[in-house]
Formats: sequence, structure tokens, C-alpha cells
Amino acid sequence: MSEKQQPGVWEGFKAFLMRGNVIDLAVAVVIGAAFTNIVNSVVKGIINPVVGAIGTKNLDNYSSCLKHPCRGTGDTAEGIRIMWGSVLGATLSFVITAAVVYFLMVMPMAKFLARQAARQRAKENTKEVMDVTELEVLKEIRDALVAQRGNGHREG
Repeated sequence: MSEKQQPGVWEGFKAFLMRGNVIDLAVAVVIGAAFTNIVNSVVKGIINPVVGAIGTKNLDNYSSCLKHPCRGTGDTAEGIRIMWGSVLGATLSFVITAAVVYFLMVMPMAKFLARQAARQRAKENTKEVMDVTELEVLKEIRDALVAQRGNGHREG
């Protein structure tokens, strides 16, 4: 019995791996990982220094004391601290990263795809116009031939 189940499971697994969605997802993950380095470089090399020039570069040290006394750091810390600076820093990093991805990848790709779709529509419209024009020319030739035969141009 178990021998019959194993080929079925194996075949199901093979079918799962060979589906287009799995391959597309794998490619997207690899490209995403590579693109992460570019986004991180832009954020760390350009955006963070600009933000740092306006304010502070490190928000991790900002906190509020919930239970006094708040002294020390790490394992030796006393009291209860709310580290709102690290949450704010992570939120800003996310927003900046999302903006970089949107403006450097999503918007240009959307414009590119829209241009391609417009070209395709124009190509289809041109083909339809040519088909209609050819049909009209053939009708005109037919009408001219019928008119010639009707005006006594018959030979024979």
C-alpha cells in the first residue's frame, strides 16, 4: 500500500513544483533579494543622510519612562522604558523604502506597460483600418466592373 502512495505523493509534488506560479514566485524572490541591496543602498547612502541633515540620524535612543527610575541600558536597566524612537525609526525606514521602490520601480514599470499596451492597441486599430480599407477598395472595383458591363462595354 505504501508503495502506491509514494508515487502519488511524488507525482503531486512534481506537479506542484512545475506549476508556473511556483517558478514565477521563485524568480520574484531571487530578484527581490537582489533588488533589496539596491534599495538599501539608496536609503542608507542618500535618503538617511538627507534626513540626518534635517534631524537626527539615530532615533533608537529616544524613549519614555513608564515606570521610574529609568536608568541603565540592556540587562542592567532599571524601570520600564518605552522605546518609541526605534518604532519611529523602523516606520520611517519602511516608508522611505516603500517610496524608493514605488518611484524607482513601480511607476516606471507602470508607464512602460501602459506605453506597450497603447502601442498594441494602435497596432490592432491600424490592422482593422487596413482590413476595412482593403474591403472598400475591393467593393469599389466590383462596382466599377458591374458599371462597365452595364454600360454596353460587353465584347463578344
